[in-house]
Amino acid sequence: MGTWKTKNGNTKKKISYISVPAQIINSVSSSSLHSFLDNKSSTKNTSKFFFNLRNPKLWAFSLFLLSILGISLRLGLCLSHFGSGVYESQLQSSDSNGSPKSHLGFAYIRSNTTQVEISNAKDRSLDTGVEKNETFGGDQSHLITSNGNVHDDKNYDFWKQPDGLGYKTCLDFSIEYRRESKKIVAERRKYLMVVVSGGLNQQKIQIVDAVVIARILGAVLVVPILQINLIWGDESEFSDIFDLEQFKSILANDVKIVSLLPASKLMTRPSEDGSMPFNASPQWIRSHYLKRFNREGVLLLRRFDSRLSKDLPSDLQKLRCKVAFEALKFSPRVLEMGTKLAERMRSKGPYIALHLRMEKDVWVRTGCLSGLSSKYDEIVNIERIKRPELLTAKSSMTSNERKLAGLCPLNAKEVTRLLRALGAPRDARIYWAGGEPLGGKEALKPLTSEFPHLYNKYDIALPLELKPFAKRASIMAAIDYIVCKESDVFMASHGGNMGHAIQGHRAYEGHKKIITPNKRHMLPYFVNSSMTKTEFEKMIKKLHRQSLGQPELRISKAGRDVTKYPVPECMCNQSNTTI
Repeated sequence: MGTWKTKNGNTKKKISYISVPAQIINSVSSSSLHSFLDNKSSTKNTSKFFFNLRNPKLWAFSLFLLSILGISLRLGLCLSHFGSGVYESQLQSSDSNGSPKSHLGFAYIRSNTTQVEISNAKDRSLDTGVEKNETFGGDQSHLITSNGNVHDDKNYDFWKQPDGLGYKTCLDFSIEYRRESKKIVAERRKYLMVVVSGGLNQQKIQIVDAVVIARILGAVLVVPILQINLIWGDESEFSDIFDLEQFKSILANDVKIVSLLPASKLMTRPSEDGSMPFNASPQWIRSHYLKRFNREGVLLLRRFDSRLSKDLPSDLQKLRCKVAFEALKFSPRVLEMGTKLAERMRSKGPYIALHLRMEKDVWVRTGCLSGLSSKYDEIVNIERIKRPELLTAKSSMTSNERKLAGLCPLNAKEVTRLLRALGAPRDARIYWAGGEPLGGKEALKPLTSEFPHLYNKYDIALPLELKPFAKRASIMAAIDYIVCKESDVFMASHGGNMGHAIQGHRAYEGHKKIITPNKRHMLPYFVNSSMTKTEFEKMIKKLHRQSLGQPELRISKAGRDVTKYPVPECMCNQSNTTI
């Protein structure tokens, strides 16, 4: 309560007041406040209202209420500012090196000042115009840690990437190798021509070996000729699938590569050979082919798929990795298409890639049954009787014996149970690669019923995007390869060349997660009906604890392909950590 006095000390007027901070007054709309205090209405009710305000007690009470209101508003604003400030500082901390990204460079979180947009809206793909599949993508919210792992309390373990134990790409060739390189790349008298056959990944294996053989012989390599595939009618040439200039430039210091024979050699009839034995050594290569070079100057090799020894001197093993992982890049248009589909798969978080081997010819060749129904079992058996030469498995074993020995592809039901036991979330997006499964969509029902967001390249591409590659089976396989390699988790249902190639490539790029089904040990538990779901999942996780993409030494088993197991020849451990 304050008093104002006249000069003679008499009290002139008493006024009640409360000290209110300016910030509180500012928190209330100034126009409303002035309207409330200064409006002089001629109406009777308004006059009475302001007359009552002259009452000191009422005036004090009114200002007290205003103070409480202002303090409440101010407190709310402070708390809100404090919370957003903490969140912003957390974002700034995690974003000190750019937006949090996956190990492939695609951001899952986009920061806009203090706002964080997590992709959890209605289904939509990364590219506008993917109208073909309106349900593409599903709903998922994930945060990405600085090392590219997904931070999700419920699904963290499944998306977590393996520990690479410090292994990094390391292609340190010996001084002797580098000294010989100068002489070899200057060679102009010996030319090696090769014809490669089979599917994409068979072609890649042969191209890798062709480069190594050219190096062993000190010969110029003519760009490999891709044999027309009679099964798929694929007439693709090397440059249709692979980046030719990249291939030449990356290997410029290892092997001289030319697109065509020089004019002086065009009329030369090449010495042709198709009798290379399995596990051929560098010594065998030199002793059998150098004399032919001295006579004709041109050597043509056919049918040498996987015949070169897997256990070569260290420098040649490094050369294998250099060809497979650095020189053999896909052509720009193939790479663009594959990368675009991978981005669409990752448009709202991580994804799984499966290479499913459930085609009719796979069941026939392996001597296994699909598990669909007696109708499809009969189809496979009839085909096997008609063409017994297709059977590559031991004919003395029954289909069931092969399955329990881990020699059969997993069917969709088994793939589903394995993924669920390992903790794959039901809303995970899954990309599947491979040919049309025996039984079509019916064969995939166990997968789609448990994981509804299941797609292949035809589901996520625009109607005309794949048309240029329609009759190019190797290019279609290359697109699948890219999307699978870029995935957060990869699994092949039955090994094979593609599964092995992707396993090695993912290891070489930092040991990204790959599930290797332990078929021989896990399948007995699949048929054990006495186990509870919890017991089953616990056992499956235990069996796969060391089969999730961790570094694995090639030298622990003779005959392993270095392009599948690049440790230790092609990767160095700077931290001296042992496996």
